[in-house]
Amino acid sequence: MKGSVFIASLAALPAFVSAHPNPVPGVPTLWGRRAVKNVDSREGFKLHPQSSEKNAIDKRAANTYAGSAQSEKRQSGNTDGQCGGEFGACADGYCCSGAGWCGNTEEYCAAPGCQFNWGSGCDTLVVPGGPKTSDVERTHVGSIPYGGEGIYACTVPGTFALTFDDGPYHFTGDVLDILDRYNVKATFFMTGNSISKGPIDQAGLPWASIIQRMHSSGHQIASHTWGHQALGSGAAAQGQDPLTTEQRLAQMYNNEIAFNNILGFFPTYMRPPYSDCDDASGCAATMSDLGYHVIYFDFDTEGYLHTTPETIGESKAIFDQQLPQRSPADGAWLNIEHDIHEQVAHTLTEHIIKGAVEAGWKLVTVGECLGDPQENWYRTLGAGST
Repeated sequence: MKGSVFIASLAALPAFVSAHPNPVPGVPTLWGRRAVKNVDSREGFKLHPQSSEKNAIDKRAANTYAGSAQSEKRQSGNTDGQCGGEFGACADGYCCSGAGWCGNTEEYCAAPGCQFNWGSGCDTLVVPGGPKTSDVERTHVGSIPYGGEGIYACTVPGTFALTFDDGPYHFTGDVLDILDRYNVKATFFMTGNSISKGPIDQAGLPWASIIQRMHSSGHQIASHTWGHQALGSGAAAQGQDPLTTEQRLAQMYNNEIAFNNILGFFPTYMRPPYSDCDDASGCAATMSDLGYHVIYFDFDTEGYLHTTPETIGESKAIFDQQLPQRSPADGAWLNIEHDIHEQVAHTLTEHIIKGAVEAGWKLVTVGECLGDPQENWYRTLGAGST
């Protein structure tokens, strides 16, 4: 990741002054043991204009996280006032925006910006129905490390692991079309209910069929948490409250339930939002206990910073400059992209595939680039799950 480019780009961004911080969490900042800069990386990113799919979302899903430790702090009648640590909670069923105001529309309720300790209506508190996964045995199999320091690089020479974060979204189907056209495989680190897209397993939304298509096409399914909440010590820098252990577990369990509802299994690979999963917060140990391989990256084209037709060429240039720095004969790449951005999906993805293939790289899933057999990539419920 080119830190100087990253910081300079952020410095040029205008202040964001809507009801809550921008809900598109497309920036893979690094926290913890490999931290590079303490910056609030959510500024300056915009949602794709609403579509009929997005309008179909039931924003006021009634099934909220019953275990919230903040339930006693609910304020009656605070539907449009200030909220948060200094002001208290919003009325029951309302949301506390990242900017600290109560409301009940997506500008207030979308994850990850909604302050869910101060608003019971936040999207990240919606719990999917279906069998729970908390009692599933979390056996560690194979040679790939679980939890801990995490994995930053592929190990199989000649492989290029193309990965996408934050979907499924409106452009994900287009990405799948491109991957099919070139007959290459990728890994999708998916959130369950963020950026106002609605729960991925919710009937009437397109996400479940897209995820099923991913799997049937041979792509790897992986977790990026339920609501894209910061899991580790970098939460404050993202404008979020630090998670309790219970809340961190809910971010993983809820996504597992949704994946299981869609596919009949759930992944053993995850990528932490904001690359934030350190020892000090307890996140690294939690991921080990849950049986997750924690995946980072070593090749970032910064497509989340260059989201217009006029600027996406900058990400193409980063790719073109970085790719030749390793040889397929003895090197490998672990890439990160974001399929929630139109230019990444429609322009950058094909550029990456064509360039990598022409240079002799084999585009594969993360599991393949680590030499991990496919039977290790997922878990099933097993007996005793309810």
